[in-house]
Amino acid sequence: MEKGGKVVVSALQFSCTDDVSTNVATAERLVRAAHAKGANIILIQELFEGYYFCQAQREDYFQRAKPYKGHPTILRMQKLAKELGVVIPVSFFEEANNAHYNSVAVVDADGIDLGLYRKSHIPDGPGYQEKFYFNPGDTGFKVFQTKFATIGIAICWDQWFPEAARAMVLQGAEILFYPTAIGSEPQDQGLDSRDHWKRVMQGHAGANLVPLVASNRIGKEIIETEHGKSEITFYGNSFIAGPTGEIISAADDKEEALLLAEFDLDKIKSKRKSWGVFRDRRPELYKVLLTLDGNSPTQ
Repeated sequence: MEKGGKVVVSALQFSCTDDVSTNVATAERLVRAAHAKGANIILIQELFEGYYFCQAQREDYFQRAKPYKGHPTILRMQKLAKELGVVIPVSFFEEANNAHYNSVAVVDADGIDLGLYRKSHIPDGPGYQEKFYFNPGDTGFKVFQTKFATIGIAICWDQWFPEAARAMVLQGAEILFYPTAIGSEPQDQGLDSRDHWKRVMQGHAGANLVPLVASNRIGKEIIETEHGKSEITFYGNSFIAGPTGEIISAADDKEEALLLAEFDLDKIKSKRKSWGVFRDRRPELYKVLLTLDGNSPTQ
C-alpha cells in the first residue's frame, strides 16, 4: 500500500501512569495491535510518557523534558515503525537549550524521523497551565510526506483554530492528526467540553474535505500543586472523522481503545477538487486574519 491510494489510520486511547516505561510499553502494545488489524498510520495521544503535568506549576517537572535528538522514546518508536512498516507521530516534552516545547516527531514507515512540529498555540487556564512549561512553537504549520499519505500534525489546543487546519491542507495535507490531552475543568466540574471539542474538529474535516484523527487519554490524574491537589478526569472520546466531518469511528470516555478507518485518498482528492472550496478561496480578502483586533496589522 503506497501513497495516493487507500490508507488505514488508527487512533489509540489509554490511561497513563506516571511511569515512562509503563506508558511507552502500553503505546507499543497498542501500536502492534493496530498494525495487526491493518493500520498504516497510528496516532498516540499527547505527552503519553506520563501524567499530564501541566495541572501544576512545578520546577521539578522541567526534568521530564529531553532533547529531540537521541530521545529514547523516539528512538524506540523508530525501531518499532521500521519493524512493522507503519507511520508513528510521537509526542514528547522537548528541551532545546533554554527553550522547551510541546512537540511531535513524525516517524515514517522505514523508521526515518521526518522532522519535528512544535505546538503553536499554548493554553493557560486552570488545570492546563502550559505556558509555564512550553515556549510557543516556532516551526509553523507543516506537512510530512510519509509512505502512505501527506499528513498534517497539530497538537491539542491547536485543534481549536481553523487557521491551523486550513494552513496544513493548503500545503497538501491529505489527513489531519491531533494528539490530545483534555478532560474535566478543575475550576468547574459542571463544564464538559467533549461535544464542543469533537464538533470543532469535525468542522475542520468538513471545511477542508480531509479525514481527521484525534487521540485523547482517559483516566483520573491527581497532581500535587502549589495550592494542594488538582484533579482532571480525561474524557477520551478519541475519534476518526471522514472528509465531510462525519464520525467514522469513536471511543467512549472510560475504555482503552484502538480505532481504525480506511480512506481512499484518490477519491477524496477528486471530491475535494470538485467541491470548489479551494478553487473559490479569496486570499486577498483575508488580510484581517493577520491582525489581532480586526483592524491593525501585527508587525
